[in-house]
Amino acid sequence: MSQASNNLAAYIWSLADLLRGDFKQSQYGRIILPFTLLRRLECVLEASKAAVLKEHLRVQQLNISEEAQEKLLLRASGGLSFFNTSQMDLSKLGEGGIKANLESYLQGFSKDAREIFEHFKFTEFLGQLNDANLLYKIVQRIQKTDLSPAAVSNHDMGLVFEELIRRFAESSNETAGEHFTPRDIVRLTTSLVFMEDDDALTKPGIIRTVYDPTAGTGGFLSSGMEYVHELNPHAVMRAYGQELNPESYAICKADMLIKGQDVSNIKLGNTLSNDQLYATEFDYMLSNPPFGVDWKKIEQEINDEHAQKGFNGRFGAGLPRVSDGSLLFLMHLISKLRDGSQGGGRIGIILNGSPLFTGGAGSGESEIRRYILEADLLEAIVALPTDMFYNTGISTYVWVLSNKKAAERKGKVQLINGVNLCGKMRKSLGSKRNEMDESDIATVIRAFGSFAAVDAYELDKQAAQKSNRGRQAANPKTEAAKTFASKIFNSYEFGYRRISIERPLRLSYQFSDERVATCRFAPGALNSAMRWIYQEFSAVEGESWSDSDTCKRYGDLSAHEDAIRRYCKLHFADLKEKDIKNLLNRTTWMDQKRLLLKAQSLQDSIGTAQHDDFNTFDEAVKAVCKQQGIVLDAKDKKQIIDAVSWKNPEAAKVIKKAHKTKANPLYGLFAVNSEVLEYQTDSDLRDNENVALDPSQSVNALNETYFLKEVQPHVTDAWIDASKRDAKDQEIGIVGYEIPFSRHFYQYQPPRDLLEIDADLDAVSAEIMKLLQEVHS
Repeated sequence: MSQASNNLAAYIWSLADLLRGDFKQSQYGRIILPFTLLRRLECVLEASKAAVLKEHLRVQQLNISEEAQEKLLLRASGGLSFFNTSQMDLSKLGEGGIKANLESYLQGFSKDAREIFEHFKFTEFLGQLNDANLLYKIVQRIQKTDLSPAAVSNHDMGLVFEELIRRFAESSNETAGEHFTPRDIVRLTTSLVFMEDDDALTKPGIIRTVYDPTAGTGGFLSSGMEYVHELNPHAVMRAYGQELNPESYAICKADMLIKGQDVSNIKLGNTLSNDQLYATEFDYMLSNPPFGVDWKKIEQEINDEHAQKGFNGRFGAGLPRVSDGSLLFLMHLISKLRDGSQGGGRIGIILNGSPLFTGGAGSGESEIRRYILEADLLEAIVALPTDMFYNTGISTYVWVLSNKKAAERKGKVQLINGVNLCGKMRKSLGSKRNEMDESDIATVIRAFGSFAAVDAYELDKQAAQKSNRGRQAANPKTEAAKTFASKIFNSYEFGYRRISIERPLRLSYQFSDERVATCRFAPGALNSAMRWIYQEFSAVEGESWSDSDTCKRYGDLSAHEDAIRRYCKLHFADLKEKDIKNLLNRTTWMDQKRLLLKAQSLQDSIGTAQHDDFNTFDEAVKAVCKQQGIVLDAKDKKQIIDAVSWKNPEAAKVIKKAHKTKANPLYGLFAVNSEVLEYQTDSDLRDNENVALDPSQSVNALNETYFLKEVQPHVTDAWIDASKRDAKDQEIGIVGYEIPFSRHFYQYQPPRDLLEIDADLDAVSAEIMKLLQEVHS
């Protein structure tokens, strides 16, 4: 930004001196920005004002729509995208009735320009200014400022307006991050996206498009245009954007209007649920979507598009969890990449750490990463320092994507660790305490541009100052060196295949009195309540329950219904009304009593000894049932098994099935005594292993090699579950992708020597004893 532009911005912002006291600091921009826009529009329109007024008189006589009138008036404006049909200007408003005159003047603007002032809620502030007797003073001050195209070009006026936006954002720290991305981050991201096309952008007659789906105040759009202007002042860059916040939308639209852009390309609304630039593709896209914001309110629309359109829509790859919509914005941008046959496109998007690794294999997040990496769209990810944004101090990353990768980048991803490339700000702005200077940005750009691995080297950065409060350690911990590094990976190196490892179920069983007695009570939600009821009411004098067939009182709780209900409401709050009704129903108790008697009959024949081979259970039970005529349905049998059996690592494996096929122990078919057996699986022992992808080997070979090396030596009876297959390639194991950025750049810090720690503890102990002696003395 030139010194002249900076001086002009400072002069305009000095209007705040008039506002101080009557308005909050966070309101200054809401007054200064629209007044600046108004003055600029007035200066730009001055040359064509007479022609527009003349044409306005003519079209008023025609019986045509407002839209048709606007088209005719725009022709008279000499190629401008706006006009004003009012006879007034800022110098003619007068002091008396200035508010009404100014409002009338604003109504004379064309629709797009008028809408900007409406979203600024400008008329509300005009009323407040008038009540404070400041409106005339502001108007007089601003109308003396020469913002004509002859004095300030569109490019310079854009820089001035950007500086005013920055001052506004920084004066309202509490909301700055909602609509304004810090300029250092904007500059870095823009350079990463545009630098690969520097040669093409310098050619004469070049026309390109830039798009931001979360436009905010238009910082990214302005930066993209500024970057191209520096390379080629004659290049045409057309800006497109959409913004949810009306005030940010107004600022963005005003900025684009000042820069001579077609403001009809700037839309208001939710990008994800109502894409107003549907089916439009772009050359460059830049975005800083909100971090970790849920999309619950638009869940139905997103789910419908995913289910109905698939890859013909924006979200075919998958959907992230509803608590974080960051990846939805990324997929939205990918869907708008210009086709490779038409030159392709590039994306720069700022995300937090969650999209790198959240979600295991098969999850929506993993499937999105899989799509991006397998389609070879990801060029690089740059880790930014913390405390870089106004409203958050968390770790953030710039993702650079493209569907026109250079030959050397194909199949590769570059990770750049720039977490230490920053300096402390003299004054914090909200959560922003760090900033990247030109040399920091250049370091990242050089690493990205050279596309070479950079071994970690120490930066010339001042160590963070530590607090000198409290007792200082005699041997303080050595801080890790501030380093910079870059690494290059094959895309498939971020992928893995999650295979399920199973182990056999081992059960023992015993028809002991204690285990059989549990059959008296229903399993699940009713169990605890039935135990309490049986204890409290089964032996009430005169109403004792017995297990004999002649007992007429068993399970009859009619006399105690109110007491049971009250107790259940207090102590078994999870029970629903239908559960309580079942508790009070005598049929429930009688069914359980009949099951108990069946279990006792089995106990009489099988005995009370412990059996460590559950494979004998079925035969023993069937024999007794046949002999005594006992009928056990599946539900009864399951409850009896649950009552009398337990997992025992010393017991025999439970056989599921015998197969007439070859043994294959890697996949759960074991040769035992001339038979091939498959065992029941123990869900508690089930485990998952992640096997790194390697396209040079077959999936089965990779899985089996990993299993034999990493699993079998530790659990000899385990096998791979061949039924768990990937939905896309149908191979064994579910494919997942994650980008463990921090792991790749982790710097080991050895712990302090124990002697040093002991010395510190001794010193502290001695100091405490000395203080205690002083107290006692």
